[in-house]
Order: sequence, then C-alpha cells, then structure tokens
Amino acid sequence: MALRFCFAALSVALAAQAAAARQQGGKVIRFVRDPDPAPDFKLEDLQGKPLTLARARGKVVLLNFWASWCGPCRAEIPDLIELQDKYQGQVQVIGLTVDDDDAATIRRVVTGAGINYPVAMAPAAVRMQYGGIAALPTSFLLDRQGRVVQKHEGLRDPGLYETEIRALLGLPIEARVETFVDTGQVFLEHANRASELPGVDLSKLTPEQKQAALHAFNAEMCDCGCSFTLAQCRVWDRNCAVSLSRTAGIIAKLRGSSKPADTSDKGATAGPSRLTTEPRM
Repeated sequence: MALRFCFAALSVALAAQAAAARQQGGKVIRFVRDPDPAPDFKLEDLQGKPLTLARARGKVVLLNFWASWCGPCRAEIPDLIELQDKYQGQVQVIGLTVDDDDAATIRRVVTGAGINYPVAMAPAAVRMQYGGIAALPTSFLLDRQGRVVQKHEGLRDPGLYETEIRALLGLPIEARVETFVDTGQVFLEHANRASELPGVDLSKLTPEQKQAALHAFNAEMCDCGCSFTLAQCRVWDRNCAVSLSRTAGIIAKLRGSSKPADTSDKGATAGPSRLTTEPRM
C-alpha cells in the first residue's frame, strides 16, 4: 500500500501516559520489556558510503523514517541535527527517506537543511521489515545492543527523544522509566500477544470465546490490501472498515448471533486514520 500522508498527532497511548505523569507529578518514559533486535540493512547513504546498523553498535540509535514532502518530517530535522551534535560519539541518528524522488533531489534537500547524520533511501523491503511505515515521521529508538525499545509516530517534543536517549546512555533524567510488553505497537508481528484490539469489543464474550476470537483474528488475513492479519490490521489502521467489520462478524458468530455486532466503533477513542491522503508538499 503506497504511503502518501504525514501523521502528526500524538498517539492515544502516549497522551494517556502524559496525563498519568501529570497526575503523579512527573514525566514517564516507557521502553519495551525484552526488546527485539532491530532488523539490519545494507544500504548506501547519499554520499555512497555503506550504511548498516551494525556499524552503529554500541551507540544509541534513532532511526528516523521521513520524506522530503512531509511537513512534520521537515519540522523535526533541526532537533535531530541538535541531538546528533550534542551526543556525538554516543548517539547515531540515521535518516531513511521513503521519497519516490531520485537521490539527487533528496541530496539537495539534505544539503539545504544542513543534516549532519547519514541519510539513505529506504527500499520497500526495509520499510516492511519495520512494519510497513504507515505514518510519517516514524522513529525507532535502539539501545546500545541494537534492540528496538520504543517507536514514535508523528512529530514529537524533542525533549522526549533526549530524555529517552539519556536514559539509555545511563545519564541523569527527570523522569520515571516504565516498561511494557510489545503487543504490536512496535512490531506488528507481536499483535498476536494482544488481549485487546482497537475498536474491537470483546467484553460480551466468555473467556473461552475471547480466546477463540483472538485466535481467529491472528489466523485470518485482512482483505483491505494491507497484507496483514486482522489483528495486525486493527493495530496498524484502527479506521480500516474491512478489519473492523470482519472482526465484528467473528464475534457475532461466536456469540451465536446472525446479526453482526455494531461496527460504528462507538465509544472507542478515535485514532488517526492511516488511509487519509494528502497532496505532496
């Protein structure tokens, strides 16, 4: 599925975390418990130099997927430049552009912005390794062992990036660190760990029915064109009408009803649509 939009809104989960932190009088940052190794790649940056994650091992890595036509992507570049400069030798920012333009065009953008970290064009295979990159900008934070400990979609407060980086470097921070189990938020393949899915009401099922429903969601592929399971699609695109309708149908069948459950997603917290398109900027 072609990616043609920028995603700039804060995720519901991080908004909730921020609210909780305010109530508790402090900032909270969250890292994945038992994180997975980041998929490596062998690319050439815009200067023709080899670019791999292995070469950055031992450093904290901020892997930033972006596009030159994406306004929020361009807006965060100065902050990424500052982070690279401030933590030189300890942090490696890597920019992977999903532009369809040729390398010469991207090179002009990089030069004009004064980017001081390597940038390469990300082929489709690399994007899929990281879950398809459904929104821009999308950044993955890797610890010194090359494991993905957090994923951020949309334009972020640069202070959040810096706090997370400092925590991974063992430097003082004014925040509490919590951990969470990845149930698809970071890697879609882990959606099979989820006990709840966006927009899916499992509350009226028995424990046995719920287990059967989750099994079905992870066994059946979605027909919307995403190439994901129903469970993965609900995590990836909470506004997908296809996966929403199909999961509702599975629930209705398990409950022994011939009438599908309500698919209007009433009462669910509305999330950003991953199917919204915008003209190129």
